[in-house]
Amino acid sequence: MTAPDGYWIEVAAGRFCMGGGPSEAENPRHRVLVSAFRLARAPVTRAEYQRFLDATGHPVPGFWEEPQFDHPRKPAVGPSWEDAVAFCAWLAERWGEPVRLPTEAEWERAARGGRDATWPWGDEPPETLPDYERRWRDGPEPVDAYPSLHPWGFLGLGENVHEWCADWFDPDYYAVSAAIDPQGPPEGRRRASRGGAWRHDVPVSSCTHRSSIPPDRRYNDYGFRLASSAVWAGSRRSP
Repeated sequence: MTAPDGYWIEVAAGRFCMGGGPSEAENPRHRVLVSAFRLARAPVTRAEYQRFLDATGHPVPGFWEEPQFDHPRKPAVGPSWEDAVAFCAWLAERWGEPVRLPTEAEWERAARGGRDATWPWGDEPPETLPDYERRWRDGPEPVDAYPSLHPWGFLGLGENVHEWCADWFDPDYYAVSAAIDPQGPPEGRRRASRGGAWRHDVPVSSCTHRSSIPPDRRYNDYGFRLASSAVWAGSRRSP
């Protein structure tokens, strides 16, 4: 079994200016080179994660049976960072290809979409998003509830749920970040995450915004999106 057609969006290698947002943890702005990688078009859905639970007997996340999270196309909410890594290992074996969480640098490279935009969809404020005032009332929405506004076609990047990243988190890391494929600090107590989430007053986030929690925590506004370093036939290629 392999990934479904259109699952991945292939992001070409490229340099970009990372960071530069309003918080200290988003600075200093610095230029990095990110190698080519693939990122999933959408976060892992409840239906996808349920197949993992059924196949492995892995512990079910809290909130799993609550009705606002049970739609099969909604993001899988509740997995800890450790749960997400276990899912990646299971799926890599099932698909016969490498699967992992993205680094912060990869996530931000994808969110910027080859331009120096404030938000993954551009520079227009969140209030310009379709149906903004009516969305995210009591939970996340299905990952494909709205067409993509991202130039490369990503769904929900920067909104809906926080997305785990591979890196340990350090608010001062940007001052010592590697210039090529930064991986975050070698150790820490919290794992990095990116993107906004439905529970917040402003349920979307800028391309530069960083967040973090300990890797064993399970929250109902946390999900994850898959990445891979390999380039495979059938991926949609970014410009």
